[in-house]
Amino acid sequence: MDMKRSCTRCGGAVMLLLLGHMTTALEVPLDLPQPPTITHQSLKDYIIDPRENIVIHCEAKGKPHPSFSWTRNGTHFDVEKDSKVIMKPNSGTLVIDISGEKAEAYEGVYQCIARNEHGSAMSNNIVIRQSRSPLWSKEKIEPITVQRGMSLVLQCRPPAGLPPPIIFWMDNNFQRLPQNSRVSQALNGDLYFCNVIMEDTRNDYICYARFPHTQTIQQKQPINVNVLDSNPSGERAPTFMNPPGTHSTTMVLKGDTLQLECIADGLPTPDISWSKVNRDLPSGRFSFHSFQKTLKITEVTEADGGDYRCLAKNRLGSNHHIITVVVRAAPFWISAPQNLILAPKESGMLTCRAEGNPKPTVTWSVNGIPIENSHKDPSRKIENGNIILSDVQTGSSSVYQCNASNEYGYLLANAFVSVLAEPPRVLTPPNHVYSVVTNSRALLDCASFGSPLPKITWFKDSQSIVDGDSYIIHKNNTLEINVARPLNSGKYTCIASNSLGNKENHVYLEVKEATRIIRQPGYKVVQRNSMAVFECKVKHDPSLFPSMIWLKDNMELPDDTRFEVGSDSLTIHDVREDDEGNYTCIRNTTLDQDSASAMLTVVDLCGFNFTNRLSWQFQPDPPTDLELTDQRELSVQLTWTPGDENNSPIQCEFFPGVWVNMTEVSVTSTTAHLELSPYVYYSFRVLALNDVGLSEPSAPSRQYRTNPARPDGNPSDVEVIGTSPDSMTITWRFMWFPFNSNGPGLQYKVSWRQKDLDPQWTSLTLANVSQYVVTGTPTFAPYEVTVQAVNDYGSGPRPEVVLGYSGEDLPNVAPENVKVSVQNGTVAEVRWDAVPLSTVRGQLNGYKVSYWKMRSLHKQDPEPVKPQELIFHGSELEGLLIGLHPYSQYTLNIRAFNRKGDGPTSSNLIFETPEGVPGPPADLKIQNLNLDSLIVKWVPPVEYNGHLTGYLLKYQPNELGPLKELLLPANETSITLENLKHSTHYKFYLNAMTIKGSGPIVTKEAPPLPPPTPPVTQSFKQVDIATQGWFIGLMCAIALLILVLLIVCFIKRNKGGKYPVKEKEDAHQDPEIQPMKEDDGTFGEYSDTEDHKPLKGSRTPSNGTVKKDDSDDSLVDYGEGGDGQFNEDGSFIGQYSGKKEKDTAEGNESSEAPSPVNAMNSFV
Repeated sequence: MDMKRSCTRCGGAVMLLLLGHMTTALEVPLDLPQPPTITHQSLKDYIIDPRENIVIHCEAKGKPHPSFSWTRNGTHFDVEKDSKVIMKPNSGTLVIDISGEKAEAYEGVYQCIARNEHGSAMSNNIVIRQSRSPLWSKEKIEPITVQRGMSLVLQCRPPAGLPPPIIFWMDNNFQRLPQNSRVSQALNGDLYFCNVIMEDTRNDYICYARFPHTQTIQQKQPINVNVLDSNPSGERAPTFMNPPGTHSTTMVLKGDTLQLECIADGLPTPDISWSKVNRDLPSGRFSFHSFQKTLKITEVTEADGGDYRCLAKNRLGSNHHIITVVVRAAPFWISAPQNLILAPKESGMLTCRAEGNPKPTVTWSVNGIPIENSHKDPSRKIENGNIILSDVQTGSSSVYQCNASNEYGYLLANAFVSVLAEPPRVLTPPNHVYSVVTNSRALLDCASFGSPLPKITWFKDSQSIVDGDSYIIHKNNTLEINVARPLNSGKYTCIASNSLGNKENHVYLEVKEATRIIRQPGYKVVQRNSMAVFECKVKHDPSLFPSMIWLKDNMELPDDTRFEVGSDSLTIHDVREDDEGNYTCIRNTTLDQDSASAMLTVVDLCGFNFTNRLSWQFQPDPPTDLELTDQRELSVQLTWTPGDENNSPIQCEFFPGVWVNMTEVSVTSTTAHLELSPYVYYSFRVLALNDVGLSEPSAPSRQYRTNPARPDGNPSDVEVIGTSPDSMTITWRFMWFPFNSNGPGLQYKVSWRQKDLDPQWTSLTLANVSQYVVTGTPTFAPYEVTVQAVNDYGSGPRPEVVLGYSGEDLPNVAPENVKVSVQNGTVAEVRWDAVPLSTVRGQLNGYKVSYWKMRSLHKQDPEPVKPQELIFHGSELEGLLIGLHPYSQYTLNIRAFNRKGDGPTSSNLIFETPEGVPGPPADLKIQNLNLDSLIVKWVPPVEYNGHLTGYLLKYQPNELGPLKELLLPANETSITLENLKHSTHYKFYLNAMTIKGSGPIVTKEAPPLPPPTPPVTQSFKQVDIATQGWFIGLMCAIALLILVLLIVCFIKRNKGGKYPVKEKEDAHQDPEIQPMKEDDGTFGEYSDTEDHKPLKGSRTPSNGTVKKDDSDDSLVDYGEGGDGQFNEDGSFIGQYSGKKEKDTAEGNESSEAPSPVNAMNSFV
């Protein structure tokens, strides 16, 4: 069966990520006072595009939030006085609007300063330069005439741009000129011909320069080359064109890319090869380009300096050129200064170490001022380039700058010194759940902050955890469990403590069952047009939900409906020849994955394989004719004849058994040299293996017996186990017959003596056993033990000495001087003196601290509390008791223990815990009293944890209304609330209080108060007025009267009769508003029927203007841009036409046919 299986733990990648987090520097939470820290800034060398605004980044954090200022070319840059410069709010980032301005005006060296009351941080010097793409200088290029076979250089020499342009050669049709080992472009852009041929004649050798920032391309004048055949050059040995001569020198900076170039002329065209004198080229970092003419080495190191040999060779000879590479280095950090958080009266040190070539100069500044010019600080001194701080005081926080520079560059680092007195806080989220799979690594985080730096103590289920084999506590206090088991699941507590207090945090670890494929896909040989089914059944943790992915030859399955993926299988319907291949099942969960693979072979009805067009593959036939030759005392040579391969090549042949697998050999061998053991009867057989599987075993060879000899080894796994205070048991592993005994009469010689006391060994020879009990030993005494193999032909080699101890007894002395220091209501620290080692009477495993609550200081507890036990391993003499009940009396005792058991306990020590916050009220009930009143009732907390000082009751309507608070005395357990709103949900919050503060809140939502019931009145029978006859008659009369009035008005109007308003209009006619008649242009009488007729003409007021009414519409309003007028034929006219033409032209620029320059952009 050809099957591969792999298992990957996704969790392992997560853990590596967390380990990377272990090296991060200590961060001050942003809610605490701290000096500024630069968080983002622009690159040191900033080349700007003159078509875009300049944006110089400068972001910083601090408390209070820092203010920002800038210098330019070393002097203060007043941002407010330049209307083109804007500083973003709450940021130091500058945005410079250069529209209508020359970008050169803002070139220079900029530096950002972020400052608050605790110090000033500095950015790098940011050099602003404008990108440039100058035009090619005008020149007249004369045609070049050259004889066939001669070398030729076509110079490009583009204008100097910023950044430098990219060079390429093309013809008039914008096609790249072909290059090869004879014709190639040099690093400086020139085109080199090692020798010219007649086909090189052309008039369109054109050099182009593309400037990447502005995306513009400049073109040199075409060069005309004429190749003559009147006096051709003959064949010649190579000579170097670039670099000329036999030796040159180049310099490169560490970390940059080195490019060395050799171009030689010669006929025939020379071949170029490279080597480094006395050393190899750097493995994995070098490559050849431009037809071997350029050697490129990336990420240059100091070791890359030295001599490089370039060899040019053709059939007429060879020539070489030596290039000496000198490696220099801009400054690089060995140890950059890190932020320093100190408590008052503490000491610390800032280090700043950098290297470079030449060695950089290191200088210090404080808050941007050179340290020699800053105010004198008696707590600060400089030694060996480091800043030593001692006995620091509150208010002495500052930001220090370290500058390391040489002629090739500089480094600038800010590091603040923050003087804080802050109790511990744990930054890891509380109750975080970590999930891993069995046998993987678990990392539990306990990120903390405090000043002084807190000490972290870990507990599991109230048991102290120490750094050892099972647990590793990293420098950043992350707890690592190297191999997680289900028993490691549970609650973990980390406590951060310093002189100002302590803080605890709980996290949880879930160790889940690993994902395993328990039914793997098997090798399949199926006929064409039949069905193939691969199984892939998985066993996984019930809380994980594995997905399934199938691959064919490590690629996705074909998009074909014949492939059916089930929950635990893959079915291929109507199998075709191209379905043959390797199928892999991958079962993924969020934590891990497992995979398994199998082959599918497709055959036709006669058993022919379609892929190989050979007969169906079978297992190979077994080998035959086994023969033993070259028989020696402890070796023999076995030969055989291979069986038929059956169209699947034999991979190896080996020798299994009942039978012991002795060796494997390649398919090309039919002989095996076998090393044998003494005193054994051997018989051999051989199996062959191919892609399909193992053959049947061959017939066994004849028997071969080796002679006996003395043992060549001794028993393994020798141990000394102390079983009782006056005895010990020596155990070892059997040496199994016949391969280990080497002869008859195998026995074991057991020897022992007390270390450093007994000069002589006590020995005993035993047979057929694997242990011996030595009695009469002192308690827990060291012994040296050996076990040697012996048979009738002699003794084995000298045995290894094993050190062990006799049995232990219980410790007989209790720890003394037990003291308890109560930290707060839930945590206490216990200390004790170590017991003398002579009284341990065994290996001291540690101490057990038992403590239990005797009673509450407020009330009598209903039943005694079961004692709790903390185990402190090794020689720990102090620890923390966590999870105590406030305002309670506790009893504590301590005892030492070893592997035998526990010693006597110390005298009981009684201590009391102070008051704490109370527990939640035991019950909260809400009852309706009447329409606008509620009764709130509760039961006092089960845990008072001190003297109750009262209750705090809060309530609000509908969770969004105003929150009201009531302080209630401690002896009350109910209250009536009146004047509440009906039909409103009220939510209540209640907590008890002691002098230490408020306890947990219990909440309750009351049902809405019922609305008021409407008053009960005598009911009368209602009558629908609309159905009454008198009402219907009245309405009809009114409607008839209105109709008569409308008819009268209509008749009156049609008669043209005048009424007062009409008379006044006729008497005071305004010629400006006379209606116009259709025939002669005069105004006629206004008519409703003309409301929607188009006007035949118009009049212009005497002042020559037309007042546009607010409601007027115009084609201008709907035109593009809103600035056009229309002529009578619909074209644009007037003062807007020029602008519109400009706009149109601009639009045509972007839509016109591609220019040659645009076409060439596709080549670079």
